Amino acid sequence: MTFDGPPSGVDPNVPSIARVYDYWLGGKDNFAADREMGERVKAVVPELPLMAYHNRLFLGRVVRFLAGEAGIGRFLDLGAGLPTMENVHEVAQKARPDAEVVYVDNDAVALAHARALLATTGNTHVVDGDLYRPEPILAEADALMGLDRPVAVMMLAMLHFVPDEDADRIVRTVLDAVPSGSYLVISHIGDSPQLRKAAEFYRASGTGVVLRSAERIARFLDGLELVSPGVVPLPEWRPDGSVPALDLMAGMAAFCGVGRKP
Repeated sequence: MTFDGPPSGVDPNVPSIARVYDYWLGGKDNFAADREMGERVKAVVPELPLMAYHNRLFLGRVVRFLAGEAGIGRFLDLGAGLPTMENVHEVAQKARPDAEVVYVDNDAVALAHARALLATTGNTHVVDGDLYRPEPILAEADALMGLDRPVAVMMLAMLHFVPDEDADRIVRTVLDAVPSGSYLVISHIGDSPQLRKAAEFYRASGTGVVLRSAERIARFLDGLELVSPGVVPLPEWRPDGSVPALDLMAGMAAFCGVGRKP
């Protein structure tokens, strides 16, 4: 889908995190301001587009695990961003055609594209939601697909834009609302001198970024049964051989982990 212009209420001169991410992944649903910001951040941390790529590969691997091996049939993708390669519903529904997915975002372009893409998909839904107010999101997800059976909650590349006190509250609120047997999936940039420079750039542009260590990221999964191999750099979570060895960034400062609610 393409637009003749931005959706109503969208200022194409103001960059969006979701559209910068789309640009790094080679997408076309971005504006000049997004591409400019993407290039400026990339100049500070050249590895960031590769981190975005590995984050998307992790999404594919973890959804295949959840829908296949773990038998999960419901997915709640918080901060879903723009539809791109290996979307959650596409991966999940290959493993089990009855899988249901609720995508949540508040970026108008992401929502418009997602709704157009999913217009004919009956068991995939799009919700306009503010992650700082998880209760209405959970209520709508419950109405759309039900939260009475185990669900996989996806928080990919999202929590590093949320301050500590709000991030912990959001995670706890969501986990309290889902039943035993549900999973929480997290990916999160780490902390390094280069990423501190990128964080300063984002903050100067009006977007807060919170860099966290692998140990701090792991605390989001406290109280859950950690799925092997634990909290690890993105390419190291159950690699499937699809990425050339030279592309596995040793020491990549971007981590992921999966936990199961007892």
